[in-house]
Amino acid sequence: MKSENSRNTIIFIVITVLFLFAYQAFVLQPQADARRAAQMAAAEKTAPVPGQAATAADASGAPTVFVTDRRQALGTAVRVPIQTPTLRGSLSLVGSRIDDLFLTEYDETLAEGSPPVELFRPQGMNHAYFAQFGWIGANVAGGVPGPNTPWQLTAGSVLTPNTPVTLTWDNGQGLRFTRVVAVDARYVFTVTDTVANLGTQPITLRPYGRVERQGIPSDLGKQPILHEGAIGTFSKGSGFSTEQVKYNDWVKKGRVQHETTGGWLGITDKYWMAVLIPDQAETVGAEFRVRDVNGLNVHEANLQGSVRTVAPGAQIVETQRLFAGAKRNEVLADYEKSLDLPRFIYAIDWGFLFFLTRPIFLVVDFFFGVFGNFGLAILALTVVVKVIMFPLANKAYESLSKMRNLQPKMEELKKKYADDAPKQQQELMALYQREKINPLAGCIPIIIQIPVFYALYKVLFVTIEMRHAPFFGWIQDLSVRDPSNIWTLFGLIPWDPSTVPLIGGLISIHGGGGFTLALSVLAIFYGATMWLQQAMNPPAPDPVQRQIFAFMPLVFTFIMAPFAAGLLVYWSWNNILSILQQYVIMHRFKAENPIDQFIDKYIKKTAT
Repeated sequence: MKSENSRNTIIFIVITVLFLFAYQAFVLQPQADARRAAQMAAAEKTAPVPGQAATAADASGAPTVFVTDRRQALGTAVRVPIQTPTLRGSLSLVGSRIDDLFLTEYDETLAEGSPPVELFRPQGMNHAYFAQFGWIGANVAGGVPGPNTPWQLTAGSVLTPNTPVTLTWDNGQGLRFTRVVAVDARYVFTVTDTVANLGTQPITLRPYGRVERQGIPSDLGKQPILHEGAIGTFSKGSGFSTEQVKYNDWVKKGRVQHETTGGWLGITDKYWMAVLIPDQAETVGAEFRVRDVNGLNVHEANLQGSVRTVAPGAQIVETQRLFAGAKRNEVLADYEKSLDLPRFIYAIDWGFLFFLTRPIFLVVDFFFGVFGNFGLAILALTVVVKVIMFPLANKAYESLSKMRNLQPKMEELKKKYADDAPKQQQELMALYQREKINPLAGCIPIIIQIPVFYALYKVLFVTIEMRHAPFFGWIQDLSVRDPSNIWTLFGLIPWDPSTVPLIGGLISIHGGGGFTLALSVLAIFYGATMWLQQAMNPPAPDPVQRQIFAFMPLVFTFIMAPFAAGLLVYWSWNNILSILQQYVIMHRFKAENPIDQFIDKYIKKTAT
């Protein structure tokens, strides 16, 4: 029986290793290659490529040929520069389109000289992304301003928080449109349209707003833990609900429609978002739509206001807003309050454990305000969690200490009932009851940490506050994996392991996002703390189980290696605090522990 168990264990380990290698080769490595290609494209997207001719958009609004030179895509149309403390770009007078926008507070990468993050890009470039506003009017003599309307700049020259600009357009048939575009010091544009009817007949109009993305960049919509795609909050009964539609589902559904009083809708990425904000007292039509134009999926978030009738000699005013920027928690919270926006903070994808994820973020953010370092804030969060769970963990460690002291008695029972397994189990359970021991106590400290671990993982993954957040030394971004690698002797050998044939993806930190042989300093330290914590627990009664548990620290070292550095900081520090707590309790119960054994061996060795 013993040899059979050992054989099954070996078979299980071999199959697991083969599965991990296959998963790495056929799933994770292709994903990693796609990510690297996307990063290279992002690094090149602001670089001009001479000799390429721009092509005009077709009647559907989507080009058939793309250019990579941004200056060519911006074209010869007059543009109004946009300059704020957080934004840089321009507004095209053709269509009054906001289609050229960079977030100046954020760089694409940590590399020196990295360009700022691009949010909007103009029509004509691959993956064009922009916002525009206009009017819908059936049978209006002279027409209404649309995507290609040439507006005139009549006031202002540069759009800043202190200097709005005024645009006008006259349809030549008695309708005059005046648009005032303003922007605040952060991320909200305010578009105020005035329509004056100078004719003799009433005119019926309906305002609209649109955020449009032509195609999806290859690095978006690939993470199952993250929502990227359509997002909106709509009125429902007496309250509001937030709806998310991932890119793949968006394409399948084609069109999703709502009628809402207040709310907002748009397109969200991991850290950035562009959403339309109507007057919160107005009932509007909201729509997510995908159109196939020249073989390209054009994703739209559309907003249509209520129908307006402009009597002769009268005028109407319509105000719409656009949020185009970074999803910082405090920024969203401020807009939620100042603009009375429902559930705007849930533009951040807090996940299904939002009741844990957001409070954990707020605690980390609070400690960041105290220490000025998110790594130290994570350490402080770990202490808070340990304090909250201290009584429960204390009881668990007391049971483990008692079990360790009972090892001799348990061995006696095994020998006494070696040929009667049911009786042996019965006597062991009776022994546990007499000594008031919970045999599953060792699992409790781990199980109660799992929701916290997931919530912190989500916080590190989705919150922009954690993006490019440094710790100390070589850890310059807590939201990504530790960049050190055992195969370069942690930076002492200047070479790229990814160049090794066949196994390059396995031993490089830029390989797959799952199983890896590229162990970092934090991963090894985590594995060592896990091994020590496990060594302090009483050994498993079954030899095969002991063999499996002996492998667990090593296995989890490789499993945890690709995770964000912030998670390894949290889990390693949590292990250290658990070891200290368990060490104190084991001393109180006079139970043997590997720390004292090591100290005793060291003292004896130095004494001789």
